[in-house]
Amino acid sequence: MLNSTHVSNFMLSAYFGTGLFKYLFFMFVMCYYLFIICANVLLIVVICVNRNLHEPMYLFLCSLFVNELYGSTGLFPFLLLQILSDIHTVSLPFCFLQIFCLFSYGGVEYLNLAITSYDRYLAICCPLQYNTQMTGNKIAIFIILTWFFPILLCIVMLSLSNSLELCGDIIQKVYCDNYSIVKLSCFDTTFNNIYGICITILSIFPPLILIFYTYIKILKVCLSGSKQTKKKALSTCTPHLASLLNFSCGACFEILQSRFNMSNLPNMLRIFLSLYWLTCQPLLSPLLYGLNLSKIRIICKNLAKAIF
Repeated sequence: MLNSTHVSNFMLSAYFGTGLFKYLFFMFVMCYYLFIICANVLLIVVICVNRNLHEPMYLFLCSLFVNELYGSTGLFPFLLLQILSDIHTVSLPFCFLQIFCLFSYGGVEYLNLAITSYDRYLAICCPLQYNTQMTGNKIAIFIILTWFFPILLCIVMLSLSNSLELCGDIIQKVYCDNYSIVKLSCFDTTFNNIYGICITILSIFPPLILIFYTYIKILKVCLSGSKQTKKKALSTCTPHLASLLNFSCGACFEILQSRFNMSNLPNMLRIFLSLYWLTCQPLLSPLLYGLNLSKIRIICKNLAKAIF
């Protein structure tokens, strides 16, 4: 019997031999990751440097873009190393570090989207109270709480997983996953499973309830409002809704694949579904907001003209 003190490495079994094509995959993934970095860093710099963008919505978006960099950095450098490697192993400490980064990223993402929807609700439904409701102190508190709670939940989750005695060291994925480690336990993991479900519920449903509530209110105002109100709501809410739907679909794929047996699906499809929430969202968010929000789009165009 193996226990957690003797398991020093995990084997990632979802990788398969690609021969010389691994260099092509490596170049594609590296270019994709560089594109994510450039897109998010550009918008973070644009928001920080331009004082006319120091508004609540753009500060919340800045937090969102920082989170996209955080989550993608928790995956892509590791993925690039594994693509070039012939032996797909990961040390125990690094595996837990990656789990912490990726799942705290998911929690922060949902809370960021929830806070952004609340900001849009106040701006559209309560414009006269907006400045008094969204003060500098409240913005700072919202951003701090957005990061604090997911990180705290992940620390507790990993402390429970680290105390497990393990009878195996094979993870059937291309990156480290907490539930995959829990399934390697030698003993009953009912408590860990219940806690994992509670973490999932707390990370997803409260933000979603807030988002649904705010958008129901926004929809009521739009149906009875002027064309200008509808245009404003459409321009600021469309990228947010698209981002929310995309991330929710990706998170749903990951939860279903982790909790249910997906061995009947082709290996490539399983890998794609497990990576979707970590690879698509970090690029989609800056593209959606950068192209749809006029203030950011105009500044980026002027910056491009100045450079080229």
